[in-house]
Amino acid sequence: MKMNAVVAGVGMTRFGKMLDRGLKSIGAEAVEAAIKDAGIDKSEIEAAFVGNAAAGLVTGQECIRGQVVLRSAGIGRIPVINVENACASASTALHQAAAMVTAGLYDVVLALGVEKLYDEDKRKSFAAFSGAVDVEALAEIMERLKKGAEETGAAKATEGAGQNRSMFMDIYAASARNHMKRYGTTERHFARIAAKNSFHGSLNPRAQFREKLTIEDVLNSPMIAEPLTRPMCSPIGDGAAATIIVSERKAAQMGLTSPVRISSMVLRSGWDHGGDEPGLVEVCSSEAYAESGVGPHDINVMEVHDASAPAELMAYESLGLCAKGEGGAMVDSGATWLGGTIPVNTSGGLLRKGHPVGATGIAQIVELTEQLQGRSGDRQVAGAKVALAHNGGGNIGSDAAAMCVTILVR
Repeated sequence: MKMNAVVAGVGMTRFGKMLDRGLKSIGAEAVEAAIKDAGIDKSEIEAAFVGNAAAGLVTGQECIRGQVVLRSAGIGRIPVINVENACASASTALHQAAAMVTAGLYDVVLALGVEKLYDEDKRKSFAAFSGAVDVEALAEIMERLKKGAEETGAAKATEGAGQNRSMFMDIYAASARNHMKRYGTTERHFARIAAKNSFHGSLNPRAQFREKLTIEDVLNSPMIAEPLTRPMCSPIGDGAAATIIVSERKAAQMGLTSPVRISSMVLRSGWDHGGDEPGLVEVCSSEAYAESGVGPHDINVMEVHDASAPAELMAYESLGLCAKGEGGAMVDSGATWLGGTIPVNTSGGLLRKGHPVGATGIAQIVELTEQLQGRSGDRQVAGAKVALAHNGGGNIGSDAAAMCVTILVR
């Protein structure tokens, strides 16, 4: 959808393990930071869209999640719409906020993504991910993953999915093994992505993990599900991210000096298609490029959904940065590092910044907005004017259940 909305302010918490804090405390921190960044009063907010995926399972807050969080932050009376779309919950909330502003219904809208995944009972966290597939087909999915692992000799991946790890790591591992078999991609390519994102994350004070890793560190880490070692898998996390979205009329009234405009946001769900047909990411990104009048090589900085290192490599191909099968060569070129031709995941990505699933999509927008405004410190991409965010959620069949691709311009 072509948008006509401006990001007036952004805010987020550091991502991490917050066993001593609840959704209200975490969410309020991000909301207050975004309001302060925008330079507005809470009373100016006309509506709010709140993304969250797992509170019902992890905290027991099954309903009115957004109202509970915002009331604690002193925000009431306005319409509050709760949004769940698995790992794309926050980007979906932002899509709705930007659409309402574009349509002229509101001038000032809050979009918030907030999540608590850490719990003393880890089974709750893993259950949240198991609920992001078709649960009526869960036994069949698990059996298919196990059979695929056995056929490829992936011993570690034959057991433990959904029990001692998110089953999504097994889904990503299966995709990685297929990519390796078809295109000759190697574990070292995936390790190089994890090392890159660890370097970027080391420069980000809000990242969950800030230790720099070498390729060998990544390869020598514990195996989770072949070929994924631990640093190739995104961690769970707690955290929140928020944006204040305004109309161009309101932006002019506010006198914003460095406005970042949402040029396009394309939100679609997956469908059944052939393996060699364009998939969900290709369709969403092609539409976003067309609406914004830019191409993949016009993008200066990207945040992509690297829930696993192979997922980032495959995103290069699906987003048009390189042809199918050439992701490994792109990794080797160094193009996606800071200082390269197209830096990807300057925040550290999901691998190092962390992945509180209901907050991730807006956290990407926070990073990219600050990049476009020259506020990213040691990880600043010089002269960045066009940015892209790629955020997916859930899985049905061979594709994501939901996908949102956003293009921002300054």
